[in-house]
Amino acid sequence: MRPTQGVSFGGRYELQSRIAIGGMGEVWEATDHVIGRTVAIKILKDEYMGDPGFLERFRAEARHAALVNHEGIASVFDYGEENGSAYLVMELVPGEALSTVLERDGALSADKTLDIVAQTASALQAAHAAGLVHRDIKPGNLLITPDGRVKITDFGIARIADQVPLTATGQVMGTVQYLSPEQASGHPASPATDTYSLGIVAYECLAGKRPFTGESQVAIAMAQINEQPPPLPPTVPIPVQNLVMAMIAKKPSDRPSSSATVARAAQALRRGDLNSAAIAVPAIATGGIAGGDDATRLLNASGDDGTTRILPTTAQLPTEDAAEEEKKKKKRSPWTWPLIALIALLVIVLGGTVWAMLANQGNGDDKPSASPSASASRTPTPTPTPTPEVTRVDVTALNLNGKDCGAATATLTEAGFNSEITCVDGDPAPTDAEVGTVYRVVPSGNVETTQPITLTVYAARAGLPTPNDAPTITGDPVAGSTVTISWGTGFTCPSGTTLSGYVVSVQNGSFVSGGPNFQPTQRNTQVKIADAEGQQLIVTYQGMCSGGDQRTSAASPPLSVTITAAANPGDGDTGTDG
Repeated sequence: MRPTQGVSFGGRYELQSRIAIGGMGEVWEATDHVIGRTVAIKILKDEYMGDPGFLERFRAEARHAALVNHEGIASVFDYGEENGSAYLVMELVPGEALSTVLERDGALSADKTLDIVAQTASALQAAHAAGLVHRDIKPGNLLITPDGRVKITDFGIARIADQVPLTATGQVMGTVQYLSPEQASGHPASPATDTYSLGIVAYECLAGKRPFTGESQVAIAMAQINEQPPPLPPTVPIPVQNLVMAMIAKKPSDRPSSSATVARAAQALRRGDLNSAAIAVPAIATGGIAGGDDATRLLNASGDDGTTRILPTTAQLPTEDAAEEEKKKKKRSPWTWPLIALIALLVIVLGGTVWAMLANQGNGDDKPSASPSASASRTPTPTPTPTPEVTRVDVTALNLNGKDCGAATATLTEAGFNSEITCVDGDPAPTDAEVGTVYRVVPSGNVETTQPITLTVYAARAGLPTPNDAPTITGDPVAGSTVTISWGTGFTCPSGTTLSGYVVSVQNGSFVSGGPNFQPTQRNTQVKIADAEGQQLIVTYQGMCSGGDQRTSAASPPLSVTITAAANPGDGDTGTDG
């Protein structure tokens, strides 16, 4: 079915206007006439429908994407196949793609870039916790809302798109620039793959250009594997540079340990909290890995001992200009420190001699004088190392229950926790709205800020089945006539839920009484057919199940019959006069 304005999919989604067109298909704004909301519907190109393997992978990814419930991921509402087309129904996100922002504004500030990285990484952590790797993070798949929120799109297609060969025309155009070295080498993708792609996005935001270019897609892919990225502009704070370079390290094991740690580090850098940032991603303090030894920047306590320091919590983010100024200060004469040390030694010796002479005069002739050498050799009592102050926070008072993993993690970090914070799936959610929200925190009460925290979130609910039968019609579909429509024999609510009703959708017809919602015991109704000779009477139904909250299934296969013309009153009269 060719997407055009006014065409309906699934008996409920009417296309209104095209939003975008790409190599995989088209995205349209559509109206869901059953629920009465505006959605985005992505329709795959017909050429993909002929590949059974591709189509099955697309179906599986659509199901997986629907399980990820996070404010930073565009929700997937429905999936269907109709008249030779497959489509995904998604949340319609207001705003514009990050790619559009970059084309218009060029490079972004470090703070804005860190905000985008933190939000995106938090959403990716939710996807990774559900076992899903996006594989196609790029500016075109990050939508920025008017209030600055980031939404990741195209879950469900990304895992498939990267399986298309690089030589296939137009299939990976615009994505190879964000391809990880392991993807370009044909190795399996992992959560670290998304970290790399997000790092390339961050680099582009800060520099106003991508780090790797080439005359062909294959050349760019080879650059991802073999070449080091050019340095970021010197105006970018060094800790921010180090975070980005760590994210785009060639080896997945050299990148930050998870998207959660990337989010925590980016949030901490925005606050100027370099201690917490370096605890989350140590490379922030020790320098990025991606550029090799020559590009590694060490934030040292001095130029001599090589001891790595963690910057103060309230330290200002240093830039390369500041670092260069510090280097100039260190370029003193090589005799400076030896001279200072010699003067200090002379002062100590002179002071000891004067002290001994005064001590002899004060003690008199009848007492032996104190030996200066003995006094000098006396070992001073070592100062005891102060015991670090233990900081505790009342975790219960933070009210983490009901928050998603990213928000709860951010709350803990802001409260001073610098330990590992882990989110794990627990019981199935009572309602769809609670999927992915925290309901248990271990430990609770007053907890040391260095102690690991485990957040248990509600797991995804079992999805409702799609009715496997189309409604049936009793009576001839004659224009203006009344027929009986029956439904419901092919739908059963899953275990733990109860059938609470049906929703019936009719095109080119109207209910004689009631509708479109019907009680679970009612499985037929009368419909008056519109005066629309030659058009299709289309009827679908959905099941509703309660248990926690009420949910509605996807639409059934449609009943579609051609409306015939009403017979003329004299058509059956064959008699003759006389």
